[in-house]
Amino acid sequence: MKIKPIAFDSFGARSMCTVVETKDLKIIIDPSVALGPKRYGLPPHEIEIRRKEELWQKIKQEILNADVVIITHYHYDHHNPNEPEVLAGKILLTKHPTQAINRSQMGRSAYFLQKLKELKNPPKIEFADSKVFELGDVQIVFSKPVFHGKDSRLGFVLEVCIDDGKERFVYTSDVEGATQEDQIAFIVESEPDVVFMDGPMTYQPYIFGNKLLERSIENVSKLMEKTKVREIILDHHLTRDLKWRERIDRIFKKAEEHGVKVKSAAEFGKIREELLEARRKELYGH
Repeated sequence: MKIKPIAFDSFGARSMCTVVETKDLKIIIDPSVALGPKRYGLPPHEIEIRRKEELWQKIKQEILNADVVIITHYHYDHHNPNEPEVLAGKILLTKHPTQAINRSQMGRSAYFLQKLKELKNPPKIEFADSKVFELGDVQIVFSKPVFHGKDSRLGFVLEVCIDDGKERFVYTSDVEGATQEDQIAFIVESEPDVVFMDGPMTYQPYIFGNKLLERSIENVSKLMEKTKVREIILDHHLTRDLKWRERIDRIFKKAEEHGVKVKSAAEFGKIREELLEARRKELYGH
């Protein structure tokens, strides 16, 4: 199994787009990229806008020869309704549009799915909540819908386990550090080798306080204690914080005890880490 991060917050824009390639299949997860509309009261800098476009072009290139597309929920950094044609002819495994979903995402999903149906060669769409798919040499297991974060305010997401018989990869989507028991339970029960996780939302302490951070640290530690995971990639909401490594120092210490590598997606992909949103004041010269 080859796991390749395509666009992440540590690459310079909001995304968790990931490609997984096996002997038989190429799978792309959450092929989209977006920008934070406001940060420190400032709009996206032109450097961020250019980076977003560069990453979207890379994502489209990866979709060209993908067999399967997975969409875990309907936020714009995880799905792109503006260019539905890129999904023509693909197998699309996506979050259910009317069950376990908030009003905002229900509206977005309806619009997106209608656009897909209007294509000359629409994708083959399967709603994936709680389902298992066997495709070639690969088993793809989806969690039940779990909270996008600590509660249902932002809706629900699907976690995903991809197993090629030799290795297991878990993609958590937006669990914001996996503070809830069902979020971490799916990851642990999947017995993963590699996990790509949306880390705790430390850049918004007034929403994501110390209690939730403690719970995230406990649950990520549990993952290391109860499984043979060898790499945990923490990114997305977490890497909108310039001091993200300091915030989760205890996770790094626990990882050292268990021989686990904890990295950003940029580190995993062996590219320079660029936290552009977190550096927006600097980019504007403030």
